[in-house]
Amino acid sequence: MPLIDPVLLKARLGELAGRFDVDALESCDSTSSELMRRADAGAPAGTVIVADHQTAGRGRRGRHWLSSPKRSLTFSVLWRFAGSPARLGGLSLAVGVALARALEALGARGVGLKWPNDVLLATADGGYAKLAGVLVELASDRRGCQAVIGIGLNLGQPVEELALPAAGLDQAGLAAVERHAVLAAILRELAAVLECFAEAGFTALRADWQNRHVWQQRPVQVLGEGEVPLAGLCLGADADGALLLQTAVGLQRIYSGDVSLRPAGSSLGVHPA
Repeated sequence: MPLIDPVLLKARLGELAGRFDVDALESCDSTSSELMRRADAGAPAGTVIVADHQTAGRGRRGRHWLSSPKRSLTFSVLWRFAGSPARLGGLSLAVGVALARALEALGARGVGLKWPNDVLLATADGGYAKLAGVLVELASDRRGCQAVIGIGLNLGQPVEELALPAAGLDQAGLAAVERHAVLAAILRELAAVLECFAEAGFTALRADWQNRHVWQQRPVQVLGEGEVPLAGLCLGADADGALLLQTAVGLQRIYSGDVSLRPAGSSLGVHPA
């Protein structure tokens, strides 16, 4: 039996229970892949797929999202927007705001955001570890634009050896983590944030995102596949979700999600633009 019980979750959602149609699976290839198939078959906005185990979970830049059933929460949400995908710049950042708000409402401390789709947790040594990741996949249809929003959240610190530091929600000041309460809190905030985004875009959420942005007003370097690192002062995100980097030759706006941020001076090297 799946670890998420939709009946218990519905009780946690209260008045928003009718807004979401949740299906809990013991296993699937990827919650986002499964949700895309259902979206193509006419699934309504608010459909949610949550799985204990994914055989082909996807992260940004083609990475696999590793998850342990009892130590993680992995799910995808279908949402539809009027218009074309071009007007959805900054959507992954908006989802990050919803995640941060939800976790903070549960009592989590030290939650921060990193462009374009990571939720981080402050660590005792002054650094940050990855707490959650977001992967938004867009497609157009006759009804407008559909967004499949994939979210992976570590409830406990991953035991696997990973390339970058990772943290669990149990390290964020929460004495106990109950997955139904966590998922309900996230879905409530997602509904509010996505409604706001549909009306006003990322502009309405930008200040909230910048307040939680861990590299705001700090020197960083931006790394792209096969590209020389670009160094500068990180000024956050523009109204359309582009990363703003003040470099030696002026302000750069970076749109591609296929980059990583590292503190300036890391061993990966710096190249002033």
